[in-house]
Amino acid sequence: MELLLTPSLFALVALVVPGKLQRPFALIGSLIAVMMALCVYGGYNPAQVYQSITPACLANYIAPFGLTFQMGYDGVALMMVLLTNIITFLILLSNYQNQSNASDKRFNAMIFMMQAALLGVFLSNDGMLFYIFWELSLIPVFMLFFWFGAPERRKTLMTFFIYTFVGSLAMLFSLIYIKTFSPSFGHGDLIAVTLTTQSACWVFGGFFIAFAVKIPLFPFHTWQPQTYTKSPMAGTMLLSALMLKMALFGMLKWLMPLAPEALNCMRPVIITLGVIGVIYAAIMAIKQSDIKTTFAYASISHVGLIAAGLVLLNIDTLAGAMVQIVNHSFVAVGLFLCADIIERRLNTRNLYELGGLATQAPKFAFWFGSIVFAGVSVPLTSGFIGEFLLLKGLFEYNVVTAVLAGTTLILACVYTFRAFQLSMFGPSKNFNFPDLHITEWLSFFIIMAAVVVLGVYPQIIFDLVTPSLEAIVNLQILN
Repeated sequence: MELLLTPSLFALVALVVPGKLQRPFALIGSLIAVMMALCVYGGYNPAQVYQSITPACLANYIAPFGLTFQMGYDGVALMMVLLTNIITFLILLSNYQNQSNASDKRFNAMIFMMQAALLGVFLSNDGMLFYIFWELSLIPVFMLFFWFGAPERRKTLMTFFIYTFVGSLAMLFSLIYIKTFSPSFGHGDLIAVTLTTQSACWVFGGFFIAFAVKIPLFPFHTWQPQTYTKSPMAGTMLLSALMLKMALFGMLKWLMPLAPEALNCMRPVIITLGVIGVIYAAIMAIKQSDIKTTFAYASISHVGLIAAGLVLLNIDTLAGAMVQIVNHSFVAVGLFLCADIIERRLNTRNLYELGGLATQAPKFAFWFGSIVFAGVSVPLTSGFIGEFLLLKGLFEYNVVTAVLAGTTLILACVYTFRAFQLSMFGPSKNFNFPDLHITEWLSFFIIMAAVVVLGVYPQIIFDLVTPSLEAIVNLQILN
C-alpha cells in the first residue's frame, strides 16, 4: 500500500510547503517513489504471477453493492507502476526550470495526485475500484489544464470533459451490468461470469468506448491534438506518456478477459481502426506547422499500432507491445520536452519561424536528434524490438495489414526528421537560444539511457511480464 499512499501524502504536503522549496521537495518526493517501486521490483517473483497488497484489516471487507478492496500487482501491473513513478520523476525534473509552474503548490500537488490515481488504476483488482481511480485520474489533469493551460483553453477543456465523461459512463454501465451476474466487482468474480454472445458484446462495447477514447483510437481521437496543444507541457507529458497507457492496460486486464466471446468478433475491427489511426495520424503530423501538434499526432500513430497488437493475444506480440508501451512513454516525454524548451526560450512553436538552432545550442541539438532516432525505432533502441514484434504478429495475422501498419516506420521518419530539420538547421535566425540547463540535460540523459538499455537488453521487460501475459492468454483459451 505504500506505493499508493506515498504520492497521496506528497500531494497533501505540497499544499503547505513554501514556494521556494516546492521544486526540490517535488523532485525529492518523486525520487523516493521511484526508489520504493524499485524495491518492490527487486522483491518480486514473476513465477508467482500475482502479489496481493490488500491490508489484512480490509481483506474481508465487502461494502454494499459488492465492492471489494482488492489491490495487488502482477508483472504487467508492476511494469506500469515502475513506469509511472519514473515518468513522474522525469516530468518534474524536466519542468524544474519552468519556475512559474514548478514553484506553484497547485502544480506539484496535482502531479502527485495524478501519480497516486494512476497507481490506483494499475494496482486495483476490483472493477469498481478500478473505475473510481480511473475517474480520479481525470481531476488533476483537468485542474492542471484549467490553471496552467493556454489562454484559449475553455472550448478544448469542454471537449476533453465530454469525451472522457461519455467514455467513462459507458464503462460504468458495463460494470454494473456484468455485476448482476457476479457476487462482487472482484476481478476473479467478474471474469468467471459466463455471458451470452449478445451480453458480451454490450459489456465489451462499454469498456471499448472508454478505452478507445483514452488511447485514443481512430475515430475517437479528435479531442487529443487540441488538448495536447493547449495543455501545459507537464499535462501533455502526463496525457501522452501515462494516461493513455491506462487504457492499454485496461484492455489487457479488463476488456479482453471479461468478454472473450466479443473479442473474437471485434478483433478485426480494432486492428483496422488501429491501422487507420497509424496512417491517418502520421499524415496529419506531416502537415503540421506547430511542433507540439506534430508530436501529438505522432503519439496517436504509435499507440494505434500497440492497440492493434494487443488484441492478437500472441505472447511474442504482447511482449512487444509491453516494450513499445515503455518506449513510447520515454520518447513522448523527450519529444514534448524538446517542444517545451523551444517554446519557453523563443515563445513560438511554429516550425517555419525556427531554424539554425543547432549552431547556438549544440547540446540541445544532439539530444533532440537522439530522441528523434529513438522515435523512429532505429536498432539498439527499445522501439526497434517493440515494433519488430508487433509487426511480426500482424504479419502472421494478415500480410496486407502488416504492410499498412509498417508504414508507421516510414512516415515517422518523415514527420520527426522534418521537425528536427526545420528547427535545428537552415538559415540561422536572430535568436538568443541558451543551451541546456543541467536538469534538462539530465532528463534527456535518463530518457536515452532507458531507451538504449532496454533496446540492447529487452529481456528485463520480458522476464517481468511474460508469466502474466501467459496467464492472460491461457485464460482466453479456456474461455
